[in-house]
Amino acid sequence: MYQTLMAEKEIDIEEIFDQFEDLRVVVVGDVMLDKYFWGTVDRISPEAPVPVVRVNQKESRLGGAANVALNCKQLGAQVTIASVIGNDADGIVLRDMLKNAGIGTELLHNSEHRPTTTKSRIISRNQQMIRLDEEVTEELNIKEEHHFIDTTLRFLQIEKPHLVIFEDYNKGVLKQNIIDKIIAHCKNIGITTAVDPKFANFLNYKEVDIFKPNLKEVKEGLGIDVDVLNEKTLFDVHLRLSEEINHKVTLLTLSEHGMYYHDNTQGALIPTMVRSVSDVSGAGDTVIAVAAMVYELTRDVAVMAQWSNLAGGLVCEEAGVVPISREVFLKELQQKF
Repeated sequence: MYQTLMAEKEIDIEEIFDQFEDLRVVVVGDVMLDKYFWGTVDRISPEAPVPVVRVNQKESRLGGAANVALNCKQLGAQVTIASVIGNDADGIVLRDMLKNAGIGTELLHNSEHRPTTTKSRIISRNQQMIRLDEEVTEELNIKEEHHFIDTTLRFLQIEKPHLVIFEDYNKGVLKQNIIDKIIAHCKNIGITTAVDPKFANFLNYKEVDIFKPNLKEVKEGLGIDVDVLNEKTLFDVHLRLSEEINHKVTLLTLSEHGMYYHDNTQGALIPTMVRSVSDVSGAGDTVIAVAAMVYELTRDVAVMAQWSNLAGGLVCEEAGVVPISREVFLKELQQKF
């Protein structure tokens, strides 16, 4: 069993990495299957004025909440995913990929009323030409909702994980009742909660521990403009969020402008650590995974922000949705901190 490394103690990077392996994490939210088709274009279709892509490579990756779970697993945690997929071929592929990655699927439910959310990207010469989305974004029906709540709360009560991460992509799994019941149960039994929110449920995550929106989501969710990014304006955002949801920690990602954090005691605006951007897809998944796990082990919001900021920058250097590499991340941390 790990012991929390408090903020006043000097942070030992390798010790935290060792303790990642003791963490038990449940990721709740919208899972996706990301498909990639790479090919070459050397002619225009005779059927319509569109390029013909000759596919020479195909790949499927875990996306959405599944990518958050994979990031946690890559760092060594014991992870279970709680979500809903379709009773279809893509659902079978996604479930098998999760199992092969060592992620628990006992809270992954099949639905007869929705397909597995799938995003297919067609890429030529390192440029995405088109993306095809297969999804239903309506909320779970009452029967699915009640079953999801019952099984998830029972699992939390019996297994008592250290951490629950909500990954919301507005695809219908995270209804307000589901959010309310899980957060309340986590508070009752002492489980840390973190969320990467989206617009539809933005203010529904009352009393969550870590709230990690991006700047666009804050502007939409609070209905405000933040034209100047500095310590004062961002602290005002933190206060507005605190009034609305009564959370503990704000972790606000600002794209090329870096990241802002505050926990009502300390806060700062820190610059981005991206060296060369290849693809920002999935960076937010990595940030919430690293931030939540580091906070659970250290309760140090500065370390939480620094580490998750670096991790998000590292995955932006890769093409497509990819999880953080434990080895690369450890090496970068040792060089910088």
